[in-house]
Amino acid sequence: MMAAGIRGACPVHIVRSLAKLASLCSSEYRDDHDGVSIRLLHCLRLVREDGRPPMSVRRSPQIPHRTNPSPGIAGVPFERLVGGGYGEQEPVRVFAAGSLKAAFVEAATDYALSSGVPVECSFGPSGLLRERLERDGPGGLFASANMEHPAILNGGGRSGPVRVFARNQLCALVQPDVEVTPDTLLERMLDPAIRVGTSTPKADPSGDYAWAMFRKAERLQPGSHRILDGKALRLAGGTPAIPIPPKDRNPYGWLMEGRHADLFLTYRTNAQLAICEVPALKLVALPEPLAVEAEYGLTVLNGPASARGEAFADYILSPAGQAALERYGFSNP
Repeated sequence: MMAAGIRGACPVHIVRSLAKLASLCSSEYRDDHDGVSIRLLHCLRLVREDGRPPMSVRRSPQIPHRTNPSPGIAGVPFERLVGGGYGEQEPVRVFAAGSLKAAFVEAATDYALSSGVPVECSFGPSGLLRERLERDGPGGLFASANMEHPAILNGGGRSGPVRVFARNQLCALVQPDVEVTPDTLLERMLDPAIRVGTSTPKADPSGDYAWAMFRKAERLQPGSHRILDGKALRLAGGTPAIPIPPKDRNPYGWLMEGRHADLFLTYRTNAQLAICEVPALKLVALPEPLAVEAEYGLTVLNGPASARGEAFADYILSPAGQAALERYGFSNP
């Protein structure tokens, strides 16, 4: 029998990355950040590793008010990762899945400090970002938690080729008092007393991956899909009815701490960050027959800013960019 899961285990590489970022951030970013990552990641690197003087770092003025003046997209605020020190040159604009925030904050800040090109990031559910980019988005880079949404932009002539840049795995984030192992996971999920949380399908690929897992469950135990589809609580993914976590909290740690679900199907990277914030939670791997891998794709939006987008895309696919993703639990493509 496989191990029951990871309890209170914030991976060492994440602890080190958080400590490094925390030591270089201001309290403003810890206390007043509009985002979906964990507290210590709401900060930016203020000095270079080579000891050169710090560069100015500022937030986009629209962040505190949750507005997004042009050239952003309606309702999706930009975060200026590195600004100033380079005159008024145009930034790279990045639209990325919320699950990428921890890794992209680090990668984008490193890129800006090394290249001299400022970066602005907007994070959210991939499906909702794609819909907005289809309508009125500016140029830049779109990084999705699946391949489908970038392919839609590409197929509509909105962007260039789609490239795989990272992989993730679906897992179960479990309350400390729920006894479950990978071998008993399906049985516990089908238990009427167990509340199963998911993200919202179509709006958020994490929800689509959860339903892919339900289809696999159906092959193992007929009737499972109907039961799981009917009981799943869509607690994340941008729909109006979902609970809204405080700005300084990891959404999955906050949802589980508030007992909104007994078990939450989410990415392994999300679960690791939630455990860093709420150590009593457990991470339970899906057994092989139910395992679902998430494939992340990026595409550069067409337009005058495409060259800047291509340069940042190349950085994400470079050894330095891949190393940043690996530090937060992503696998290489």
